[in-house]
Amino acid sequence: MTSLLHRPPWRHALLLLLLMAGPARAEPPKQTCEVPAYLLTSESSLPKVKAAVKPDGKLNILVIGSRSSVIGLSDHSAAYPARLQTYLSEKLPGVAVDVALELQVKKTAEEMAPTLGKLVEDRKPDLVIWQTGTVDAMRQVDGDDFRNALDDGVAAMQKAGTDVILMNLQYSPRTETMISGSAYLDNMRVVAQQHDAPLFDRFAIMRQWNENGDFDLFSPAPGMELAKRVHDCLGRALSSFVIETAHIKTADLRIQR
Repeated sequence: MTSLLHRPPWRHALLLLLLMAGPARAEPPKQTCEVPAYLLTSESSLPKVKAAVKPDGKLNILVIGSRSSVIGLSDHSAAYPARLQTYLSEKLPGVAVDVALELQVKKTAEEMAPTLGKLVEDRKPDLVIWQTGTVDAMRQVDGDDFRNALDDGVAAMQKAGTDVILMNLQYSPRTETMISGSAYLDNMRVVAQQHDAPLFDRFAIMRQWNENGDFDLFSPAPGMELAKRVHDCLGRALSSFVIETAHIKTADLRIQR
């Protein structure tokens, strides 16, 4: 047997490299956060958005949401409304996109509904994305009361002259067994159909990401980085949903520039 002392120098170098390298590590799976096409389309349309999206045009969007619309208390730049603005600006060249956020923290749909018509009249958005249902589910608000509040709120906003997208609850496998959200999900779907308003199914999208391994949403302390990645993916998916539902051909905008 050849001792270490009698091995050629190149073998010493090779052994040292192998020892330093240690066991091979598998590359982590690439996060794609892809969304099936059926979750990014709707039989409803967004005529005011389509009219606003033109060369040198301006698209004003107002997100009415709760705490799940933000990350942290002060910096909103990584949350999905800001990411939505970034992605839409990239996909709609020549269009000035502005996404504003109106926080309605800890409010049920019934508490928000009476203010929504005036809010639209004052802010004059082309599109309102109303994210609701989580607080109602946590408080176990009666299903009929929730549906009536949604009906009143959407009707008031449409009457005030804006397109409306309803966004349902966020998905969390940890809270799914404690909070039953099915009645609220069903009622949002019904009201959306009644008012011909698109429904962005955030619940189904996030559940798929969790099941596909894009995100571990079961973690008791998900952390800031995970929240930022989820919000970024939501902003991207929502931008695709807006463009698809408004039947906008982004290639035409590039040609006209």
